[in-house]
Amino acid sequence: MERAPQTILFLLLLVHFTVAQNANKTGVVDGFPVGVILDLQTMVGKIARTSILMALDDFYAAHTNYSTKIVLHIRDSGSNNVQAASAALDLLENHNVQIIIGPQTSSQASFVSDLGNRSQVPVISFTATSPSLYSASLPYFVRATLNDSAQVQSIACLIKTYGWREVVPIYEDTDYGRGIIPYLVDALQDIDARVPYRTVIPLSVTSEEISQELYKLMTMQTRVFIVHMSSTLAASLFTKAKEVGMMSKGFVWIMTDGITNIVDSMSTSVVEAMNGALGIQFYVNNSELDSFTIGWNRRFQIDNPNDPPLKLSIFGLWGYDTIWAVAQAVENVGVNNRTSIQKPSVARNSTSLENMETSVYGPELLKVILRNKFRGKSGYFDLSNRQLQVSTFRIINVFGKGWKDIGFWNEGNGISRQLNLGKSTTKYADSVLDLNPVIWPGKSTEIPKGWEIPASGKKLQVGVHKSAYKEYMTNQRDPITGATKASGFSIDIFEEAVKRLPFALPYEYVAFDTSRDTSTGSYDDFVHQVYLKKYDVAIGDITIRHSRMAYVDFTVPYTESGVAMIVPSKGTVDKTWIFLQPLSRDLWVATISMFFYTGCVVWIELNVVKLTGWKGKMNYMPVGVRLETSFANQLKENERVERILSRIVLIVWVFFFLILSSGYTANLATMLTVQQLKPTINSIDELRKSGENIGYHDGSFVKNLLEDLNFNTSKIKAYDTPDDFYNALSKGSNNGGIAAFVHEVPYIKLFLAKHCKEYTMVGPFYKTAGFGYAFPKGSPLLGDISKAILSITEGDIIMQLENKWIGYQNDCKSVDSAAGTVSDPDKLNVDSFKGLFILTGVASTSSLLIAVMIYYYEKKKSMTSMQPDQNGEGLEENHKPQEVNEGDREEENNQPGASTGQSGQQQQQTGAREMSNINLQTSSVRRNSSIFIWHERNLGARVAPISSSSHF
Repeated sequence: MERAPQTILFLLLLVHFTVAQNANKTGVVDGFPVGVILDLQTMVGKIARTSILMALDDFYAAHTNYSTKIVLHIRDSGSNNVQAASAALDLLENHNVQIIIGPQTSSQASFVSDLGNRSQVPVISFTATSPSLYSASLPYFVRATLNDSAQVQSIACLIKTYGWREVVPIYEDTDYGRGIIPYLVDALQDIDARVPYRTVIPLSVTSEEISQELYKLMTMQTRVFIVHMSSTLAASLFTKAKEVGMMSKGFVWIMTDGITNIVDSMSTSVVEAMNGALGIQFYVNNSELDSFTIGWNRRFQIDNPNDPPLKLSIFGLWGYDTIWAVAQAVENVGVNNRTSIQKPSVARNSTSLENMETSVYGPELLKVILRNKFRGKSGYFDLSNRQLQVSTFRIINVFGKGWKDIGFWNEGNGISRQLNLGKSTTKYADSVLDLNPVIWPGKSTEIPKGWEIPASGKKLQVGVHKSAYKEYMTNQRDPITGATKASGFSIDIFEEAVKRLPFALPYEYVAFDTSRDTSTGSYDDFVHQVYLKKYDVAIGDITIRHSRMAYVDFTVPYTESGVAMIVPSKGTVDKTWIFLQPLSRDLWVATISMFFYTGCVVWIELNVVKLTGWKGKMNYMPVGVRLETSFANQLKENERVERILSRIVLIVWVFFFLILSSGYTANLATMLTVQQLKPTINSIDELRKSGENIGYHDGSFVKNLLEDLNFNTSKIKAYDTPDDFYNALSKGSNNGGIAAFVHEVPYIKLFLAKHCKEYTMVGPFYKTAGFGYAFPKGSPLLGDISKAILSITEGDIIMQLENKWIGYQNDCKSVDSAAGTVSDPDKLNVDSFKGLFILTGVASTSSLLIAVMIYYYEKKKSMTSMQPDQNGEGLEENHKPQEVNEGDREEENNQPGASTGQSGQQQQQTGAREMSNINLQTSSVRRNSSIFIWHERNLGARVAPISSSSHF
């Protein structure tokens, strides 16, 4: 608030009052004097006057036993600050008022509040809402209304919900109008909304001046306006806005509560001119005021018989509650038997300001008023903080001859469709679906985007930069029209994005640094032109960098990102021993080991068990002979492996071998047919340590990057065109060229499309965000263009444009796009066949364990069957040799040739019995090979001497 001019005016006013005005004053009054200062010719003043008078009558009608009664002294300020101050002095000096209610406006209140502080008389205003009035320097000023700053959060929530990014405040040039602006701007900044322009309307403005200002606003892009002014000035503004076409589709108007709170009392023509506007209104439960409103309307007609009827507003309710608070405080203090004023001792020639009397009741009345809390007509009435506390606001939409609810806002719950006085963690509505539908200006139901390119305004200035790669961007001037024409990958992306916008966007290209044939101009300088407002947007192969985002905003990137090196490549394949390359050393060792292990398992299964069934002295043959005989016998008998366990092992091994051989064949074919290249330099650190020359594109940020990486500045060389650094790479560092060229990945991709057989990419070793378009800070176009770019990069259009401008050429079409060469095919290792090794090993090991278990089981069974029983018999009953009875023996002895000696007969008898046993045992061998082995081992020695003529 500008207080210096007001103070001077105030002092000049006080000089005109003489000490004589203090004559004939008395400290005793009939009733308790209370002054009221209002603008009685205004709508708010008339409503407030009726409410005050009605409140006084209602209070004492409800409290007939009270001993005190206040007497009102009403004065008209005439909407003039000097007259308001004069009225206050009159009330203080001539009527000894102990409380002043009013004045009506914030600028008037700043005068009167100074008088209240000097005289210690509380000044209570229920209409002065400027935040500048609330300070520690005005302890006797009480605001029985809301501070204007209380509503800025609800406005910001509303703007956030609908996604508008730019707002233009339109306010009157008074303390009331200016007071809210700092708070409003701060609230908008919290939601990333900008204020590109402010419109200030003086009170003395003419209708023509309002029209000129509105036409000026129409030439700007922003279409969201916040109106903060008195109802009288607002009526003129909206009437003119409708005349010039600004109350049509695409425009957004938001009114503060100073207008919206009394919109019901405005004329029908003004309300119709406001159709489509949104407004913030203090919430009052009107259903509780039906009977009171009827009585108030009747009283208003009595007080203003010549005026048209007006509707009760929140200012009238606050005035009503203020009188109740004052009357209650006067009763509680008790003033009947006390002197109301205290005169100071002053010099003879002093002014009336120095002679101003100090109220005795003022300090105590102020304390009681601030402590008094009650439920009034306006709601909960609490002045403990010298002003009403933030409450609930209603969001309204002016429509037809009235308005409708859109939603509600309170500090705890934010904006919501239904009134909710509870607490919520959500500050903003999730979407417009959480609010009731709005009828926007022009009777449109489509939510305005909040900005547009004016038809009468200039086209969007799009800055273009000649790139070293014409595939990305180039431009030239049309010799006939003089217009700048541009082409390239970056241009096509931008033009495709503009086509996808939901609105028309006229633009024209403006060339940067057109006097030069190549793009030696710095890209930082190019982007800086956007900050200087030479361009509305800068497009091209512009790298998104943190340093540039300090003064511009970027869209989402439309290319891949990163910084890498281009280095010469060399062949690496030695085809002499290439047949060993498909498999790694570990895999070769593992495969050979698995081969021998599987062979041993099969041999054990075919021989350890099978050898037990061979005749004669096979046990004593060498191992090699037995192995040959085993396989020969198997092939001879069945021509195939007979045992089921051996079959399982061999089937798993064959499966493993087939897969391994397939992978080996495929990898070997790749190594024999594909040219393999290796970089001559493997990392940026290796290049730095080597001390060789390194190149970069002139004007690129890469130079600063290399310096940050501690490269010797004498080794860093700049080049303008791809042909320049191609020639430098061809020479090499030792011949005055470079060993590597550091560039961004999109450029490297384009370079390698032409030189894939000679050079390769190493990296990226540094991360960047890619290429984007630069916009001014807070540009409303930024979000829409970014969404359009995303729709392009996520579809097939981006592939078509890349094939058009960056497609591979000639022999490079089969080369990998990211590196420019095909890297060595990876050798097959153990991990590639880990599952097969496990499967083969488990199958072989399990088969071997099962075979061994079977072998030992059979062996144990045979040993058990050959053990002697309790009768001393050596064989089982069914295997016992047949006994020879005595008759048979005698018959044998009587045969010819029986004359041999007793010992010879015994030997023959023993041999016969043994041969008989062998015959029985031989027959049982066919059923049980294990028994045969046992007999062979135990009886072989004795069988040997038997004559071959024996029937055995």
